[in-house]
Amino acid sequence: MDNNIGTRLKALRTMHGLSQREVAKRAGVTNSTISLIEQDRVSPSVDSLKKVLDSFSISLVDFLTMDMESDETIFFEKDHLVEFFENGAHLKLVGANRKDRKLRFLHERYEVGAHSGEDMITHNSEEAGIVIKGKIELTVGQRKKILKVGDSYYINNNIPHRFKNVGKDECIIVSAATPPSF
Repeated sequence: MDNNIGTRLKALRTMHGLSQREVAKRAGVTNSTISLIEQDRVSPSVDSLKKVLDSFSISLVDFLTMDMESDETIFFEKDHLVEFFENGAHLKLVGANRKDRKLRFLHERYEVGAHSGEDMITHNSEEAGIVIKGKIELTVGQRKKILKVGDSYYINNNIPHRFKNVGKDECIIVSAATPPSF
């Protein structure tokens, strides 16, 4: 753990995409104060540091214990996604190798006539998605609808559902589910 206040503050500011000037304005301190803290040229009082951290809505304890060097992968190149293939459906999973993953995020590509399987899918997750290319027939319980580009869906826990590409071109969907079912 890096206990260096300046390094931590700069990392926090960068994670939030803020300039030193924006942080200073939010915290009610001067820009030079933020700059000097980040350069470890001054050590802020606890009150001053708390004032700055309040602008990020982070507690002093969380700030001092935040993980500065996560070994978790953050960015995933398209060729490094885990891909599942069945019945003409190509599912690319983002973040498959992340520990304690709380979200299943998929890029789904259905060839013409492809489907998610003969049987309906049931899982203990809420799932949502949006069609970004083509069209797909989505059956949810007894209801059926053809979704086109820009259309989306939201399915609650344990409701049987099935996808089938009924279009003349491939269909692409981006979807997410929580908790992840695989």
